[in-house]
Amino acid sequence: MNGKAFKAALAATVFISAAGIAHAQSAPQNQDAKIADLQRQVDELKAMVRAMQEMQQGATQVASAPAHRGAVSTAASTSAPSLAAQPTQLAAATPAPEKKKGWYEKLQIRGYTQLRMNEIVGGAKSAPAGVSRVRSVQDSGINENGSFSIRRARLVVQGDISDRVSLYMQGDLASSVANQSSGESRLHYFQMRDAYADVFLDEAKTIRLRFGQSKVPFGWENLQSSQNRVPLDRTDAINQSVPGERDLGAVAYYTPPAIQAIWNDLAKDGQKLFGNYGALGFGVYNGQSVNRTERNGGLMTVALATMPVRLDGLGGIFEGQVAEFGASGMLNKFRPELRSGGVSATEFADNHVGIHAMIYPRPFGIQAEWKWGKGPVWDAPSSSVKSGDSTGGYVMTMYRMPHTGIGQIIPFARWQKYRGGWKAAANAPRLDGEEYEAGVEWQPMKELEIVLSYANINRLEADERRTGRAKGDVVRAQVQWNY
Repeated sequence: MNGKAFKAALAATVFISAAGIAHAQSAPQNQDAKIADLQRQVDELKAMVRAMQEMQQGATQVASAPAHRGAVSTAASTSAPSLAAQPTQLAAATPAPEKKKGWYEKLQIRGYTQLRMNEIVGGAKSAPAGVSRVRSVQDSGINENGSFSIRRARLVVQGDISDRVSLYMQGDLASSVANQSSGESRLHYFQMRDAYADVFLDEAKTIRLRFGQSKVPFGWENLQSSQNRVPLDRTDAINQSVPGERDLGAVAYYTPPAIQAIWNDLAKDGQKLFGNYGALGFGVYNGQSVNRTERNGGLMTVALATMPVRLDGLGGIFEGQVAEFGASGMLNKFRPELRSGGVSATEFADNHVGIHAMIYPRPFGIQAEWKWGKGPVWDAPSSSVKSGDSTGGYVMTMYRMPHTGIGQIIPFARWQKYRGGWKAAANAPRLDGEEYEAGVEWQPMKELEIVLSYANINRLEADERRTGRAKGDVVRAQVQWNY
């Protein structure tokens, strides 16, 4: 716009404004509404004048720019908005900057604590040296003194660092360490359980890479959180392959949207899932188990595949039911600790393959796993650690009643069997055993769970210096609060 045109537009604007005001002043008193409307028009015209002045100044500055910038000036003038545009439209052309989220908006803190009481009601609470006692590698609270113990006190920090990266950190306040001078345990140390980052490779988040210390994808039960599991402890056979369930390494997970949709429906129904570890998983880890120094320079490789299937098409009692089938395998070399001190100079094959199958309780459910493998185990005739068979599994039934008037109730019964060594203990003692367990979980509210259980135990003690099977009965109770 040249100077003359601008002045003419400005004069017209002022003239129209003055005429409108004069007309309003000469009108009768009952024309107040019209006066207000005219005043609004005047304000809009003034805003237009200011916009034209700013654009006039901008055009003057562009015209005075050096000749070699002419192309940029032409592009700027042709892309300028019309002078007739409303001020609100001009303001909307510039988007407001996105507010940066604070750390407290990205991270979530949660956790759970388990208070447990164990009592051996039948069998050997104590025994002379060299004779097995009623014990469990899954719960050190099963001993001659029993009483209360904090089984777990977990604190979790998790959240999305960005659209493609998330973090997860979990510690346990109920871990114990040994007093090196006397061997007496010291309780309630804070120990790292998980510390990893997930990197998503696609916008749909179907493929992710996980780096750090995390659960090893072997066995369905091993992957399921203790916060969600119905029985109090994992089974010996499945847990033996990866005691502590975790290791340090990297793993890739893939979850197709159709499978994720089934898991989402189960989660909405309140089912106790194993967590999203992908329909397919493949990882490499140090292989010496959780929170232990790498001992041989090799890597453990592990793979998992699991597939949930809707059973509605079968009709009848299968209406609304979901089944899940899968398998996992691992290849590893392991050097167990020796009672004489240090670790074994010999690497033992630590290779396992397992299968799992289940029908989620709606209301009746069944769950089973079995594994076969090789691992280090104490050989009594030679008084040394050798490679031996490692096989076993479990079968469990459940009946879920989510709405009873007093909360959710899940009675369960489980049988487990294991033959092989326990590589997490010194000298990898043989842990042949069998156990029957029955109990009930009561969840009066989502923040509180109470479990009562009875178990009949028949197994070797995890100590190669003690021989013979210990048979006995154990009654246990647990209160878990979620936060």
